Amino acid sequence: MSKGELEREFYLRATAKFGWTKSVLQHQVDNKSYEKYFLNQTNFDQALAAELHTQAVLAVKDHYTFDFLDLAEKHSDRQLEQALVQNLRSFLADMGGTFAFIGHQHRLEVGGQEYFIDLLFFHRRLRCLLAIELKVGDFKPEHKGKMEFYLEALDKQKRLPGLPEESAPIGIIICRSKNKTVVEYALRNAVRPLGVATYAVVPQLPDDYKAELPSPELIAERLRLWDKIDDEDKGANHA
Repeated sequence: MSKGELEREFYLRATAKFGWTKSVLQHQVDNKSYEKYFLNQTNFDQALAAELHTQAVLAVKDHYTFDFLDLAEKHSDRQLEQALVQNLRSFLADMGGTFAFIGHQHRLEVGGQEYFIDLLFFHRRLRCLLAIELKVGDFKPEHKGKMEFYLEALDKQKRLPGLPEESAPIGIIICRSKNKTVVEYALRNAVRPLGVATYAVVPQLPDDYKAELPSPELIAERLRLWDKIDDEDKGANHA
């Protein structure tokens, strides 16, 4: 397939998979979701089982556009969090997956001390908790350590047993900006599954973003795996 055909195929499959309406689909196209999905920076290859990897990749973008928020260019972490909670429907649409919102400032207690996760979701297809930390500045390597701490606590304290058993929790750090090389180094030795993304409150994306995409062969392979996941889901539903 050519690049244009792969992009068209992505939007067709995503619309069928996530039930996007015409307006949501147009929003996803305008915000270049195709590029954002295939450029994301995660350690899912190393930290997740093969059967979870592709679905997890599709749950995390490289860049989010929060143009639905009434925020000034300068804002605090808390202002960003509160605005996202107040516009939760639009936020979930921009994330593009099957997420259920659990809460914000989710409390954890470790060693008699309190810690709070900015946003906590449950991903229905992955069957796992997904923690989000919001940073209005640059990504820093220490953000990775804090998120791994949260994921360890969630795994030990909040992960539910049963059939089907929950998968290990995943973390997403959403920053205003990031140096891709710094992120690559930070994720290289991360044990818990996590990704690092950026955000903007107005639509903005580098003109050469598309040029950074993986090869058409790799994208086509990921789309084929997406089909395989759908087939497995249908088989499980009919079992």
